[in-house]
Amino acid sequence: MPYETDVLIIGCGIAGAAAALRLAQDRQRQIMIVTRTYDVVETNTRYAQGGIVARGAEDSPDLLVEDVLRAGAGLSYPPAVRLLAEEGPDLVQRILVEGTRVPFDRTGQAQLSKTREGGHSVSRILHVGDATGRAIQEALIAELKTLPNVTLLQGHTTVDLITSSHHSRNPLAVYDPITCHGAYVLDRAQDTIHRILAPATILATGGVGRIYRHTTNPPGARGDGLAMAYRAGARVINAEYIQFHPTTLAMPGADNFLISEAVRGEGAKLFTPDGRHFMDTYAPRWGDLAPRDVVARAIHHEMLEHGYPHVLLDLANAMDATRIPERFPTIYRRCLEAGLDITIDPIPVVPAAHYFCGGVQVDLWGRSTLEGLYAAGEVSCTGVHGANRLASTSLLEGLVWGDRAGRDIAVRRDLTLIDRASIPPWQDVSEGAAADPVLVYHDSWMLQNIMWLYVGLARSTHRLARALRDLNHLWGSIDEFYRSTRLNDNLIGLRNMAQTAWIVTRAAWHNRGSRGAHFRQDAADHDFAGLYDTDGPLPSAVSEF
Repeated sequence: MPYETDVLIIGCGIAGAAAALRLAQDRQRQIMIVTRTYDVVETNTRYAQGGIVARGAEDSPDLLVEDVLRAGAGLSYPPAVRLLAEEGPDLVQRILVEGTRVPFDRTGQAQLSKTREGGHSVSRILHVGDATGRAIQEALIAELKTLPNVTLLQGHTTVDLITSSHHSRNPLAVYDPITCHGAYVLDRAQDTIHRILAPATILATGGVGRIYRHTTNPPGARGDGLAMAYRAGARVINAEYIQFHPTTLAMPGADNFLISEAVRGEGAKLFTPDGRHFMDTYAPRWGDLAPRDVVARAIHHEMLEHGYPHVLLDLANAMDATRIPERFPTIYRRCLEAGLDITIDPIPVVPAAHYFCGGVQVDLWGRSTLEGLYAAGEVSCTGVHGANRLASTSLLEGLVWGDRAGRDIAVRRDLTLIDRASIPPWQDVSEGAAADPVLVYHDSWMLQNIMWLYVGLARSTHRLARALRDLNHLWGSIDEFYRSTRLNDNLIGLRNMAQTAWIVTRAAWHNRGSRGAHFRQDAADHDFAGLYDTDGPLPSAVSEF
């Protein structure tokens, strides 16, 4: 028997949780949330260190719009940016500050403490030390667990979306518009695949960072939602725009631990290992507070040009030593564990894949191009981020579009549950041999290295051509492996990683210009900071690429 629910939410980070909170206000409506982890706090949201955009003392929606558009390098969708700026800060106040009571840092006068990050013109970022995402995630989950009409399915991996066009027993359904009716989901503990049928499905699965060798993302950021939506027929846009975080810890065993952009917001500066401050050369207007793609490329260039294994981020000379453990407790502790005291020593850092600016195309209500399928958070592309995300807008975007998707579903009367008899069960998961973990590891390693070397910070025609050739070859092996092997979470993830890597590489191949986070070394217009270091008008939309 299939599971049935009114709304299926895949993922429980800030976007999925915000949608569930909105929908659960109608106690007659049943909401089912599926998460592949056994710990519901373990999401992309948990790893957001820096903070979330609110409204500063001398701030305005117009000012936030200007900052987002500038960072987006002319590719941000103005109506979506305006929506974010006008609705976002109020939702932060109502849902996070007053509703779930996230313990944001406060000043001595008990006022919310706000900091400034790269690309922001004023201090408007709320934070909880350097573990803001974790605090938000814990507060949201605690609230969800009090709601009787919300069911959390932990340890469940979504295999594929259910659509009438692909899965219906009726052959004539192929002529109907593609409509999503839920998902096939692997119950990892029971080793069984269930049909979960729902009139409305929300993808909130997070990012794609794990397709790269170096990433700040958690293990689940494999592009699962993106790959499933693409296979179902949803439109995916702006997939070439992968934002690399400029500063991750470059020490043995650190696993690219993220050094928050808030560290530079507090005055830390970047130096080469021989003591040369270099950011003013690449971005005279912004210096060390330049948008992160500019900073990441500058570091990358310095490392390649001079053979540096890393560069140095000096916080010790920018902040009083007694304040550092208080302001950045997680970073301070993790660096100490690696043998580094950041109150005295500079931090060795390198760039790593961080945020996906593209995704499943959605409108201002989170609707995808498939009927019944919504997307919110990093898996979606609202158009807010354009070619490069402004710092600390990701959590805000997830909150706004998660809430709006919930609002839209709540008032719709045209979403109905499909006849369960028309959707077949998945074939028995026990069939086939168990997946060899060595083969899964090898294929993942190969894919991550292809992406890092050829589709990373600096791309070119030759590198992308090599990547497409190698990925096509690898896909053949992975697809055969997938179809002949008993499914488990790692094999499902490997298939989705391969699909996502191909989507990203194909998009990068077709975009022959340089803009924001997509940098082509062989493009006639490539520049480290040309779109940002100007006091003139913002560049127009990209019609020529």
